Amino acid sequence: MKKTKTFIDLFAGAGGMSCGLEMAGMKCLLGIDQDKVAMQTFQTNHQDARTITEDLSNISVEKIKKSLVDGDQKIDLICGGPPCQGFSTIGQNNNKDKRNFLFLEFIRIVEAFQPDYIVMENVTGLLARKNENTLKNIITSFTKLGYTVDVKVLSAHHYGVPEKRRRTIFLANKFGIANIYPQQLFDELSAKLPLPRTVDWAFNNLINYSNQSFNHNLEKASIANPIEKERISYIPEGKSVRYEKDQLAYLPQSLWFDVDWKKLHEARFREAKLNRLDRNKCANTINTSRTTYYHPTENRYLTAREAAAIQSFPPNYIFCGTITQQWKQIGNAVPPILAKAIGESILELDHKRKWMKSATSIEDINIIRATAFSYHQKTTKTVKNIPQYSQLELF
Repeated sequence: MKKTKTFIDLFAGAGGMSCGLEMAGMKCLLGIDQDKVAMQTFQTNHQDARTITEDLSNISVEKIKKSLVDGDQKIDLICGGPPCQGFSTIGQNNNKDKRNFLFLEFIRIVEAFQPDYIVMENVTGLLARKNENTLKNIITSFTKLGYTVDVKVLSAHHYGVPEKRRRTIFLANKFGIANIYPQQLFDELSAKLPLPRTVDWAFNNLINYSNQSFNHNLEKASIANPIEKERISYIPEGKSVRYEKDQLAYLPQSLWFDVDWKKLHEARFREAKLNRLDRNKCANTINTSRTTYYHPTENRYLTAREAAAIQSFPPNYIFCGTITQQWKQIGNAVPPILAKAIGESILELDHKRKWMKSATSIEDINIIRATAFSYHQKTTKTVKNIPQYSQLELF
């Protein structure tokens, strides 16, 4: 009987990555994060795993080993998403933010445990030219430890998540072969694949569990500001106000925003306001603010459960803390169904690795930047007559 692959999750947050990898058939042994409430959520939903609630910078390798049931057991995979605020395309994008260098702590743990596989995720802004030195350091560091590294940007809606969320995914292995990225399962541009899953799919499939729902407080999703509530009542499904033409189209004059559109940068709001979701489309990126999106048909915000459903969390995945804390955990999470697809691709690689040709890390940043967003490009070369790998059922 084949041994179940084990992993530890660094910067684990609420456990979206761990949830997806376990859907793929792996076993989480340990989750680490300094966010106490996120770790409560993690432990609630991963009861067989251990947790450490502390800044990874302050955690010794010895403490991690002591936290495992068997400190000497083989760790097959290490995953995690080091904080990335300075790389984000949202906000100030400060590449000198000290949190950007927490990837060094990730590398420290990898060096200590020498797993066969690595998954590290980050925002797409990491591939920007201003962050080139950090990108080089990450690839060089893993390569020096004996790993073959690949970098691609994956969009969650291609893998069954009802959300267009793009993330930079580093995959690395100890076997000197190219990493396998998951093949797209959904695509709005391909006649050969089904259309991406929608907000309606999320609401119909991922809200209720055994006739009950969690984190689905409609009262706390209400809009307190009467003007805002009246404004949203005029916004059609799937629409928002970003330009003056939107205001003219949807709002009566009495509810117009008190702005001089000509004086706004590019004559628009930086972020769309009164942004109603469309049930028949996948959502844009769910972030940490509960006031970013509004329900498709009701005059309110989304509940935390509805946001979690769009992020593809199972309906019985319970989030701890206040509404604000729940949204922070959900918005920062890796969508579990995306993580599941990544986990399945790693299991596929593990099955095929004896028949695969050797490969090295691509360290030319220009090549990485040119190909990372090429969703249809193949990243592996294998020999013929490989035994068939049985894909796990899609959640």
